Amino acid sequence: MPSNVTRKVLENHLVEGRLLPGEEIAVRIDHTLLQDATGTMAMLEFEALGLEKVRTQLAAQYVDHNLLQTDFKNADDHRYLQTACARYGIHFSRPGNGISHQVHLENFGRPGLTMLGADSHTPAAAGLSMLAMGAGGLDVALAMAGRAYYLPCPEVLGVKLVGKLPDWVSAKDIILEMLRRYDVKGCLGKVVEYYGPGVATLSVEDRAVIGNMGTELGATSSIFPSDDQTRAYLQSQARGDVWVELQADPGSTYDAYDEIDLSTLEPLIACPSSPGKVVTVREVAGIPVDQVIVGSSANSGLKDLLRVVRIVDGRHSAAHTDFHINPGSRQVLENVAEADGILPLMLAGAKIHQSGCLGCIGMGQAPGTGQVSLRTFPRNFPGRSGTRDDQVYLCSPETAAAAALHGRITDPRDLGLDMPYPRIEEPKQRVVDRSSIVYPNAEDTAAEVLRGPNIKPFPQLDALPENLRVTVAIKVGDNISTDGIMPAGNQVLPLRSNIEAISAYVFYQLDPDFPARCRELGAAAVVAGDNYGQGSSREHAALAPRYLGVRLKLAKSFARIHKANLCNFGILPLTFKNPADYDRLTEGAVLEIDGVRQRIERGDTEIPVRVNGTELLAVLSVSERQRACLLAGGTLNLVRKELG
Repeated sequence: MPSNVTRKVLENHLVEGRLLPGEEIAVRIDHTLLQDATGTMAMLEFEALGLEKVRTQLAAQYVDHNLLQTDFKNADDHRYLQTACARYGIHFSRPGNGISHQVHLENFGRPGLTMLGADSHTPAAAGLSMLAMGAGGLDVALAMAGRAYYLPCPEVLGVKLVGKLPDWVSAKDIILEMLRRYDVKGCLGKVVEYYGPGVATLSVEDRAVIGNMGTELGATSSIFPSDDQTRAYLQSQARGDVWVELQADPGSTYDAYDEIDLSTLEPLIACPSSPGKVVTVREVAGIPVDQVIVGSSANSGLKDLLRVVRIVDGRHSAAHTDFHINPGSRQVLENVAEADGILPLMLAGAKIHQSGCLGCIGMGQAPGTGQVSLRTFPRNFPGRSGTRDDQVYLCSPETAAAAALHGRITDPRDLGLDMPYPRIEEPKQRVVDRSSIVYPNAEDTAAEVLRGPNIKPFPQLDALPENLRVTVAIKVGDNISTDGIMPAGNQVLPLRSNIEAISAYVFYQLDPDFPARCRELGAAAVVAGDNYGQGSSREHAALAPRYLGVRLKLAKSFARIHKANLCNFGILPLTFKNPADYDRLTEGAVLEIDGVRQRIERGDTEIPVRVNGTELLAVLSVSERQRACLLAGGTLNLVRKELG
């Protein structure tokens, strides 16, 4: 039977289950990816398993989020991660070496492999035809231990690309077009597979941008075929020997179809404060812009930065507009320098920062009060920038450069410059720099793991009780992101290895009194609307509420990764059978489930919930494995029992 690319990779890695959409499957994981914002807790979880070394083909730990060393916490955690990597056989990318997705493309990515990353933008590896998925840190720790990754078998949405992008339109506009069509939850439960003649016109780094932001569609992952573009990129990285061709078979089919004629696209922009609020740039042209940032985990590759160099060369950014460059890796910046691109950026007024996520995760670069910021980043959730009530737009590097020069939102086709569109050729050989990656060494396995005072042991989580009686501590609406549950930023992220301390910030942006209320209640619940927990894979958005006593979340629907994280930490993820029942619940309502353990053990999917004397029906849609995790009070409890 002819197979598409997604099915080929899944078939080659299937450990359990059938490839029927919606059924739980288990897949073997080849590569694991950790970054420091989520990786510290994941490493603590891996250590708790008591293994001598990692058991995946390759494991990599990147330091790219928490780069600001405003006190001892981040520096201590970086040293902890480096020594733990040496101890357990993990590749360690040092602070400033670059963003995980870009550095993995450059050094480790290989077509046809699977990767699980404790970062929701891990699907950027689609650029090298990997089936890469984001997950909570505990799932990644289990994959590092050699265990399969469990997930609902995804549908495959085949998106045929035809034609060629016109001048001043680039890969960012392709994924923004997808977001215009599908919004932030239109691809839930799907892998988006791109095919067709238009694919050949896109570079590996173009494809990585599209794969990266595919996460904002709610997609499980995205993938591209491996072709001549893939081979040329790997050869330019001195890794041509790992290239293999990977194409959909003639006559292969998809579960759903769409088509984009690239030649018809125009510059697009996502308005505050959602990646799905996409309009044409011309619809919002003229709005004054206070800040422009090019780079971070999307659009920080060589060609994107060189296009910006050519656009601003000989010109200066507007007097009232701050202009920032966040290169994706040290190697990218070295190649920009090799192409004589550094001086033009500096003369244009650009602030060139170290390679890292920085403003994308609220780690510096916060805009001022009421200021407009244009960014090539993948997401613009409310307050994510570090500024409450921020006004962050997402756009292509071309649109960002145009705004930097004019000081207002400008369609790059309307720049008015006497210059052709800067088409950048892929270099046949790049400057390759792997000097800031610390490779595993058998002699280091006896090394001492160094822990600073902010690194606390993983908290003990008790098993699910026989009966559940909880009080609604907060009621929230639709599309609440993990940023809304557990904020990022330079105040909160340094506490990632200290669950007691970080739990004080749960729902900080929406309701700062939530932690104190939970402590008073003892056992709490959260009520939510659709797509609850979208965005980042950070498991702290599940673990910290559990630490505060949250045992139940009742929503209209959940985002995939967050739902899995809730099961991992023993929080019951229920959905309304009748969505109208959402309106019946208020903060302070008491929810009771009699015989909850018995109901979960016998496989009930409909769970009656008594609410202040009346009853509503909720749905528990989880696998048998997840039921066992919920009963045990969390996956780590279950795995320890199995190992012990």
